[in-house]
Amino acid sequence: MSSLLEVRGLTAGYAGSAVLHGVDLTVDAAEVVAVLGRNGMGKSTLVSSVMGLIRPSGGSVRIGGVEHAGKAPYAVARSGVGLVPQGRRVFASLTVAEHLTIASRRRPAAARPTGWDRRRVLDLLPQLAGRLTHRGDQLSGGEQQMLAIARALLTNPQLLLLDEPSEGLAPALVHQVRDVVRELAAGGIGILLVEQDVRLALSVASRVAVMAKGRIVADAPTEDFRADPGRVRELLGL
Repeated sequence: MSSLLEVRGLTAGYAGSAVLHGVDLTVDAAEVVAVLGRNGMGKSTLVSSVMGLIRPSGGSVRIGGVEHAGKAPYAVARSGVGLVPQGRRVFASLTVAEHLTIASRRRPAAARPTGWDRRRVLDLLPQLAGRLTHRGDQLSGGEQQMLAIARALLTNPQLLLLDEPSEGLAPALVHQVRDVVRELAAGGIGILLVEQDVRLALSVASRVAVMAKGRIVADAPTEDFRADPGRVRELLGL
């Protein structure tokens, strides 16, 4: 049986400059795979390439066994992929309710009837329920992050791409992100987590991949990384 996400030999970059050099990576349903690495190693480029925001120059991106390399972002989203982008990217002038309404309208036509709707999203992220009339620019950083997650869930993803979800958040909010990721994975969603917070990554991931200079240089169960902190420091330059 094929993985939910299977990336093989992926190469991609910007304006003729290569950033990814033959990346291989898989994510299964209900699995959290954390991608770690120093800044500028290609982690966000990997997410953008999977989502179709960057057109790969080579390699394969299979989602649910179907090739998606080079497809437009809307086609990737319709295949069951949700994106929580780095920096949240909520619309400053739209209310929380408007964000949720727009996301609901963009769900795939074949969305599962038992999937995510507004009620279920607000049950998972109750702090948004009291902020429905607030604009994006009236939310705290943590509330914006929860809104970005809610927006992605309303597309009913089978695979969720999380790009630096803890960035700029206070420790208590990082713990909330951790709890949400765990709950989503327990519900069957596969998660590709790009993260700088090593503690957060190791607390939620079943497998860790480390990127350096556009390549995966280590890929192993989380337990192996916990058992060898010296190796982790070496790989991440800590």
